[in-house]
Amino acid sequence: MQRSGRIALMPSRKRKYRVDLVIPVYNEAEVIEKAHTQICSVVDKLPHEFCFIYVNDGSEDGTEESLRSVRQIDRRVTALSLSTNFGHQAALTAGLDHSTGDIVITMDGDGQHPPEMIPQMIELIAQGFDIVQGQRAEEARPSFFKKFTSDTFYKFINAVSGTQMVAGAADFRALNRQAVDALKAMPEYHRFLRGMISWIGYRSVILPYHQPARIAGHSKYSVGKMFRLASDAIFSFSLIPLYIGLSSGLLFFALALIQLSWVLWLAISKNTEHVIAPGWSSLMAVVLIASGIIMILLGFIGVYVGYIFQEVKRRPIYLLKKEG
Repeated sequence: MQRSGRIALMPSRKRKYRVDLVIPVYNEAEVIEKAHTQICSVVDKLPHEFCFIYVNDGSEDGTEESLRSVRQIDRRVTALSLSTNFGHQAALTAGLDHSTGDIVITMDGDGQHPPEMIPQMIELIAQGFDIVQGQRAEEARPSFFKKFTSDTFYKFINAVSGTQMVAGAADFRALNRQAVDALKAMPEYHRFLRGMISWIGYRSVILPYHQPARIAGHSKYSVGKMFRLASDAIFSFSLIPLYIGLSSGLLFFALALIQLSWVLWLAISKNTEHVIAPGWSSLMAVVLIASGIIMILLGFIGVYVGYIFQEVKRRPIYLLKKEG
């Protein structure tokens, strides 16, 4: 990806685009109407044709009613309701599958993805970029814990996979039709769209933005959901965990050969200065360490087998409850 802290826009030929805004929401009843008003205040000034695709990811509050109210006011709105909470990546996938525009912009519905960046995203697509990836500016990054875990994760995934991902990248991005169709051709069940978008290798540009505060409510991305997303990223894009287990096994095999050679040397030389005292502590330590490595390796293999099992069942990534 091309990185740039400040992007100079070059003049481009004026063209009217059909732009789809894909916005997944989960328990955001108190936010949706305000967020939609903010987005409209920006896009209504642009010469393009806009459609809104809201994806209700199995919300348990009044999100569905809020979407119904927004749709009554704005006929450009399409509301998709998933049958249960399939997760943020599945909700984004549902929106991408139902998009038909020349440009598709994915963003959250909590106000933390500033709609003021939409004109610049469209202009960059018009200049020939296939993907415009939003990246949170450093000062807008979250708490120390989230910043530390996020930076550590991206350093690790970039080190162990052949796909380079940008730290601070969010699911706030614009894609042209070619990039969207490429993603739709990747039907894997465990989805990490940031990695998938980097993997397809189309011409990309980084667009930094300052993340504002949420309009209302709190983040629905729990530690468990973040761990699940990280797991999908690691096991979907890398075989390094298997190689770690294999390397550990080879290391202990080498240590065993060294110790065996030492014992044989003592026996052959009849060296009485070194007496191998019978004891269980060192033996148990080696057995426990070796057994731990074996269990870790079997765990890694089990995770990959589980991923394969879920893939071969070919279950849909999401199910729609209703479409309006």
